[in-house]
Amino acid sequence: MKEYEDNPRSIKYHVKQYLLRHKNRFSDKIVIDLPAGNGVTSNILKNIGAHPLAFDLFPEYFKVEGIKCERANVLDKIPCASKVADYVICQEGIEHFTDQFKALREFNRVLKLNGSLIITTPNYSNLRARLSYFLSESERFNSIMPPNEIDSIWMNDQNISGEIYFGHVFLTGIQKLRVLAKLSGFKIKHIQFTRLKTTSLLIFIFTYPFIVLSSLVSYLKNVNKDKGYDKQYQKEVYLEIFKLNINPNILLDGHLFVEFEKVNDHEKVMNDLKSVHKEFGTT
Repeated sequence: MKEYEDNPRSIKYHVKQYLLRHKNRFSDKIVIDLPAGNGVTSNILKNIGAHPLAFDLFPEYFKVEGIKCERANVLDKIPCASKVADYVICQEGIEHFTDQFKALREFNRVLKLNGSLIITTPNYSNLRARLSYFLSESERFNSIMPPNEIDSIWMNDQNISGEIYFGHVFLTGIQKLRVLAKLSGFKIKHIQFTRLKTTSLLIFIFTYPFIVLSSLVSYLKNVNKDKGYDKQYQKEVYLEIFKLNINPNILLDGHLFVEFEKVNDHEKVMNDLKSVHKEFGTT
């Protein structure tokens, strides 16, 4: 496991460094690790004094002595009580989930109010990924095929689990992740930069002014429209989106590493939403 957690090219290294820098926050806290994989992060959590609860669709891969990893599918239900965890870490998992909104609502259920959800995922918002999608709808042009039934089924053992562990079929960018998290009762607390992508930097040099201009025009066209919400709230939402869209760290980073804070139960968020289209029974 050391080959991953001590390798700066691996996201596990950056998660480890983040946990070590903030170990006082995690000490004596209950932390759900899902998907737990081979147990690298659960082991780090144990070593800094946290109480990890490890879950995975295929716990057979888990290798850490002294920590039990239970089988769990986040799209069904994590086998623990509501509001039990101080933190949830979803490391390299969200891009494998067929229903990311449902997964985020389940993470909301198990977290205490003001608890944190830490998500890492390959960054589909960086400029290299955007160019790759433009060229071939692939994760990485010239080297990886677009999602398909040959390369994208990472684990399928119907004798162990009735589920398919998909590859990177459901990659997501910062804007989609933000809105699904917001609708699930979270807000962005911190975005951690991990590793520069040189291809993104080259594209950035030539395209950044156009990205800023396009984002600004879109913001100005929408911010003052009457959409049935308080004007200040509408401005705050659109300004957050605008800032994310022009954030150089997001445009250049190889991974998204986002800490969300639970600010509401997801049921309350759903009850407060308004419809863009006319509701049933209205004319």
